[in-house]
Order: sequence, then C-alpha cells, then structure tokens
Amino acid sequence: MDVGDLLSDATRYPLSDWKKLIILGLLFILSILIIPGFLALGYVFRVLKASIAGSDELPDFDQWGEMFLDGFKVFVVQIAYFLIPGLVIFLGLWTSINSLISIEGNTTTSTAVFGILGGSLTLGIILLVIFGVLFIMALANMAYHNSELKAAFRIREILDVIAQIGWVEYIIWYVAMIIMGTIFGVIFSILGIIPVIGWIILILIVHPYLYLFYSRSLGLLFVSAFETV
Repeated sequence: MDVGDLLSDATRYPLSDWKKLIILGLLFILSILIIPGFLALGYVFRVLKASIAGSDELPDFDQWGEMFLDGFKVFVVQIAYFLIPGLVIFLGLWTSINSLISIEGNTTTSTAVFGILGGSLTLGIILLVIFGVLFIMALANMAYHNSELKAAFRIREILDVIAQIGWVEYIIWYVAMIIMGTIFGVIFSILGIIPVIGWIILILIVHPYLYLFYSRSLGLLFVSAFETV
C-alpha cells in the first residue's frame, strides 16, 4: 500500500463508527481524572493493534483493564523516548536563564550565554526529531508483539522494520503526518473561537478523529513492511 492509499484509508476509518468516535472523545474530556486518560491512550493503541492484525473495523470498548494497562505502557514508552531530548532542552534553558540573571549587563558574557542557549536548543530539537522517529515505530512494534513493553526498546528490530518500509516512504509518511497536524491545528483554532458548539465538536469529534487517523495510518504503514518481504 502506497502512502496515498494509506492516507485515504486512514481518513475514512475514524468515521466508520460514530458511536465509538464519540466515546473516545468523552474519555479525552474526562482525562483530567487520569484513569480515563490512560483508557483513551489504551483504546488508540488498540486501534493500532487491530490495524496491524488486519481488521478494518474500529475495535470495541471492552476489557477495560487491558486497555488501561496498554495506555499506561504507551505513556511509559513516551516518557522513556522523550526524556533525554526534554532534559537537554530544559537544562539548556535553565542554565542560560540563571547565567543571564547573574551577569548584570556584561555584553560579552551575554553573547556566550545566547550561544549556549542556541546550541542546547538545536541539539535538543535534533534529538527530539531522532527520538520521535524511533518512538512512532516503537509503538507499532510493541503493538505487533501483543503489547510487549520490551518490544518498544528493541532498536535494531525497529530500524529493520523502517528499512523494510523504506526510509523514503517513511519520511514521506512522516511529513504527511506533520502536514495533517498543521491542517488540524488550523481547524482547532477556528473551532476554538466558537463558543460551546465549537468546543463540543472539537473535543468530541475532531480531537479523537486525529488520534484515530494517526493510529490507523501507522498500523497500515507498519504492515507494509511485511508486504514488501
């Protein structure tokens, strides 16, 4: 399946069952209570598993304990992958801010501090992109191995899957996801200024739709690695 067909499928998929789409939206609304947040992540991950398994239907909301555990695993993997770039950016900002407070107008030192800040931010962003590329496929690999947490950290295995997909195809898909996110960002902004009704549509439909779109497209992309073998 090429990227165009993949995106076409993923675009239709979330709308195949409005009831489940809205239930997911309700879970996102209740995410402030924490447990529903993990359930929402777990369901999105279940969609990924179902797509990799070859199902074309949105999975049911059942086996809530398993769904919660899957959501927690997704959260753990996310923290593990983004901890290092996050720390690099945070420490760079923290060090630079403290230095600026203490230099009291010294121009030379100020220039050096901004150099350090720029360097740390650049390094952090580079690490963020690298770890982000790995994180996405790490989730898919964990889904393929029936929620096995260790599968998300088998880097060689993850890189092999990306190689089977093709780095060019993977990058095209990655850019397409960024473009899709940008489009939805505009939609969020428009709906956000519409009182009540706009926010209801945004949270109950648009937000869960985007998550399901991403999950479905990733599942189909992962499966394509094995279609080329």
